[in-house]
Amino acid sequence: MILLDTDVLIEILDKKSAKGEKTLQRIKGQKEIVGTTVINLHEILYGLHKYAKPISEVLLLPVLSYTKQDAVLSSKLELDAEKQGETIRRTDAMIAAISINNETSLCTFDTKHFRPISKLGLRLFT
Repeated sequence: MILLDTDVLIEILDKKSAKGEKTLQRIKGQKEIVGTTVINLHEILYGLHKYAKPISEVLLLPVLSYTKQDAVLSSKLELDAEKQGETIRRTDAMIAAISINNETSLCTFDTKHFRPISKLGLRLFT
């Protein structure tokens, strides 16, 4: 499974985005299930509602929930990154934990945000 980060969802939903179209074609070529996390769903729905954009396409994606096991792992990921002198956003640690615990790859354009976590077991789809 490939999980789509919010920034990737934004680009894919923007029908004029060459970057989004190129990424979508690469993902389709993998012949894997494509989904997102409940955290990314919140972020994208907030923006779509705010700017009165249609939401139906996003709601078709499989969505992985945030579990107790994810909370345990995300807190460790955030602390481990902090100990290495890296700062990561809490929501990024949560998204990474969902991805790691579900053995998925995370497709993101914000590799800088997730690089500290990739050292701790996160697989990035690049």
